Amino acid sequence: MVGYGFVNAGRYLAHEDTLIRADAIVVLAGSDIERPLDAADLYNAGYARRIVLTRETVEPAMDVLRQRGIMPPFEVEWQKSVLVQLGAPADAVIIPPRVHDNTAQEAQTLRGLAAEHAWRRVIVITSKYHLRRAGLAFHRELRGTGIEIVMRGTRYDRARPERWWSRRADIRWLLSEVPKLIAYRLGLGA
Repeated sequence: MVGYGFVNAGRYLAHEDTLIRADAIVVLAGSDIERPLDAADLYNAGYARRIVLTRETVEPAMDVLRQRGIMPPFEVEWQKSVLVQLGAPADAVIIPPRVHDNTAQEAQTLRGLAAEHAWRRVIVITSKYHLRRAGLAFHRELRGTGIEIVMRGTRYDRARPERWWSRRADIRWLLSEVPKLIAYRLGLGA
């Protein structure tokens, strides 16, 4: 039993839904380009007509740069630029003003956007090992709304869930994600 759990832990975390057309694609923060690149591909394939990019908390040193007159673009600004260059019209990309500190906050933002735009189905793109916990957060937040969530692990994520123990990066992801998933399951995740 323990051996089965060990071998399949990566697959468990990386469970994704069958891809179907939706009203919008939501790209969770936390990836420079892997997640937005997958969103561009899905947009161009006709899976949705809107793309939402969520903002994440920036490191404090960014404020220091700005105080010194250096104005690097925020991550979502250049992600939007990439999406436009890959074929998504600028007005199809939505960047909510809220800055997010965690996945549960991103789910709250989606709830508001979905209500505002009358969306019934949304594709959520994240990293493979983040799928299970993100899905839990989004399903919990959207319970009772009738909004269907389709969880998608970006295909540009180089993770190997079927052999997670064979790569250092996969081991780190798993060791980081499992305690967070347990906290979410216990209702402790914000």
